[in-house]
Amino acid sequence: MPDKDTMAMTGTEDTPGGRASPDSQDLPPSVFHSIKFFVLCHSLLQLTQLMISGYLKSSISTVEKRFGLSSQTSGLLAAFNEVGNTALIVFVSYFGIRVHRPRLIGCGAILVALAGLLMTLPHFISEPYRYDGTSSGNMSQDFEASLCLPTTLVPAPASSSSNCSSHMEAKHLAVVGIMFMAQTLLGVGGVPIQPFGISYIDDFAHSNNSPLYLGILFAVTLMGPGLAFGLGGIMLRLYVDIDRMPEGGISLTSKDPRWVGAWWLGFLISAGAVALAAIPYFFFPREMPKEKQELHFRRRVLTVVSKDEDAPLGEPAKKQGLAQIAPDLTMIQFIKVFPRVLLRTLHHPIFLLVVLSQVCMSCAVAGMATFLSKFLERQFSITASYANMLIGCLSIPGAIMGIVLGGILVKCLHLSPVRCSVLCLLGALFCLLFNLPLFFMGCPTHQIAGITHQPGQPGLELFPSCMEPCSCPSDDFNPVCDSSTRVEYLTPCHAGCTNQAAPDKSHVSYTNCSCVTGSGSVRAGSCDSACSHLVLPFMVLISLGGVMASVIHTPSFMLILRGVKKEDKALAVGIQFMLLRVLAWMPSPVIHGSAIDTTCVHWAQSCGRRAVCRYYDNDLLRKRFIGLQFFFKVGSLACFALILAILRQQDKEEGTKVTCPGLQQQLLVSQPEKKPEESRV
Repeated sequence: MPDKDTMAMTGTEDTPGGRASPDSQDLPPSVFHSIKFFVLCHSLLQLTQLMISGYLKSSISTVEKRFGLSSQTSGLLAAFNEVGNTALIVFVSYFGIRVHRPRLIGCGAILVALAGLLMTLPHFISEPYRYDGTSSGNMSQDFEASLCLPTTLVPAPASSSSNCSSHMEAKHLAVVGIMFMAQTLLGVGGVPIQPFGISYIDDFAHSNNSPLYLGILFAVTLMGPGLAFGLGGIMLRLYVDIDRMPEGGISLTSKDPRWVGAWWLGFLISAGAVALAAIPYFFFPREMPKEKQELHFRRRVLTVVSKDEDAPLGEPAKKQGLAQIAPDLTMIQFIKVFPRVLLRTLHHPIFLLVVLSQVCMSCAVAGMATFLSKFLERQFSITASYANMLIGCLSIPGAIMGIVLGGILVKCLHLSPVRCSVLCLLGALFCLLFNLPLFFMGCPTHQIAGITHQPGQPGLELFPSCMEPCSCPSDDFNPVCDSSTRVEYLTPCHAGCTNQAAPDKSHVSYTNCSCVTGSGSVRAGSCDSACSHLVLPFMVLISLGGVMASVIHTPSFMLILRGVKKEDKALAVGIQFMLLRVLAWMPSPVIHGSAIDTTCVHWAQSCGRRAVCRYYDNDLLRKRFIGLQFFFKVGSLACFALILAILRQQDKEEGTKVTCPGLQQQLLVSQPEKKPEESRV
């Protein structure tokens, strides 16, 4: 009975129903029976999928401010994308041959699009954003609410806790729950997209063209995170309630710390792009003809392979991995077999150390990808839009260049496993070295009256009773800055200001401030950072470190492929990605978010609970955030050093065996059949 490759070479075409079409040569060629068109569609789908998956990271600080979330909670929200994915990715090997792969990819993409739409739902069911303690519709009341008014003229303002109700708290929990559910569905929908797409291309593309197609696929896919940050940079310039602006407009600019951009609009655009990219998959057949390019060369290769497989007298037929026998197993048998194969793979020291090093490096990358935008905002006092543009234009292209450079080095230099480990060690070392100067690139938090104080700087002690006549709400937030002393106040009321200059959309100032020296006036907004000029050198070092970390990707992947048995390669790669998700991409955002929360010096309160952080200790934030990065990169460097030591020891042992003629002759006589397999590995 002819196999699938032979049928493809003779021009037999399988219909979507799985039946052979004898007169397929007479049918007009369909674009949906072209593997090239499938590669194009799949590149666009994976591009849009990564764009919608990475978009939350570009707007993480905005979502925190809009819904009053801590960094730990937002990190957990970002990690929930991996929960649904990890829970189902193991069964891809089981269902891979049994299902209509293009249609399942299309269904997964539709689920991803629906999850993106679900992420926008909290915006539409929530009340309009209020950036102060009063109504968002009356601008004159907004201005007067933050001024210092005598307690005899106005009643003492009620705290936000008194305005809370069980309905409001339940609504907040529902909004957060919707976002967690959307992130979980986003991960579930992405399960079949990459594995089924890669296997479909590999099955029906010509063997010589398959690496080229997969390279194009990965190259286009890698642009997804860059587009996500670029889209975030554009969307966050727009006000969050752009669809329901108040009549009098708003007095905020994007530089105001209370500014919240249109985070939801990016999810809407990304979801629409994913939905459009999913449409062609419902028209691709379950099986398509094998690509017919270089047909004679393919026949020669098949002839050589068939002769090579006949030589060991059927030995390869006995050595089948889980990926080969999975189609013949029931679900219960598959679940029983999987743990044994998993333990057998994990017992290999090289595989275990490579995966552990990748886990350490992925922890650093996951934390950096999730919170780098927020870190830049806080450390250098830049807008969220500008931070996203820097990441999308510098860091993401640097990572792409690093992956390409690593692949070129492995291919052109024909690196052996020992040399691959040397390349990984050097990449991790230089990545660590580029990380060191980041500890010193930043400046401390400027003085905030009543919260932080720097020695030698004037503060409220100059006027200890300047706020006594005022009735300042404790939970209000409308920061103003005294430019002469670089002292920031929570509100104009906390600065003792009683008057406001003529309202201007671009510039608002307050006068007659009893707590301010000199002219007695302050301007609206936070004080500018004294080291904002360091943001570009900081990002250059981050990008260079990203290049070095990305160079490691291909050689470490080759160490896994060359370090396990041939029949276990497919499963080893699957286990690698599963462990990276479980040990790196899921916990790392939560770990980094918790570390960031420990550096907060002033929390906003909402209904008696701790909400978003308004001020951080910048020195402590920089030390802990960069310190976590340094810790994980040191772990990766140590693992690669151990890998190099083990591989060199194995080379010495093999060299000793080769120099012993008697032992070499004994090995050649007793085990002649293992030589072809070892040489291939």
